[in-house]
Amino acid sequence: MTWSPIPSALASSIWGSSATDVSMATLLKSFLHNFGVVLVGFALAYLGAIVDPILGFRAFTSTSVTAPGWLLVAVGFLLRVWATFYFYRHNMRVISLEPRSALITCGPYQFSRNPLYLGGNVFIFFGAALVLGSPTALFATAIHLPLMDHFIRREEEQLERTFGQEWQSYKKRVRRWL
Repeated sequence: MTWSPIPSALASSIWGSSATDVSMATLLKSFLHNFGVVLVGFALAYLGAIVDPILGFRAFTSTSVTAPGWLLVAVGFLLRVWATFYFYRHNMRVISLEPRSALITCGPYQFSRNPLYLGGNVFIFFGAALVLGSPTALFATAIHLPLMDHFIRREEEQLERTFGQEWQSYKKRVRRWL
């Protein structure tokens, strides 16, 4: 008998197969990996909050700012969990300098070519900056996005070399960010 906190019909619709011990272990691994990304997001926002007074910035602490911040963190976390689940399901590491062994085009990858970056570098980092009310963290997150876009373009060149026409077709169907 397989224990699952998610009813198998729901799990099947989300993950594309029945929930098994292996997929639950993969889901747990995805949660743990991305919990670390949330910690990094809050650590960077905390550093921004430390620097804010030095730069003469005041923190913003309104509920109308922190509530959307928490929503961004939650959405970013769940998006990353969904995306990393597919990486692990294809026996690939999320962070790797080696060429990818599979082109993932299902799950969140059917809506964005980069759901990991979108969930972490955009949603989680902006959300954490809003939750901690740090103008410096918001600015740092915003200015690092063009650098991430440059990094993504380099990754995409490698994907095109590896997957050729399959990549070209996917690239035409799915946008880089949203």
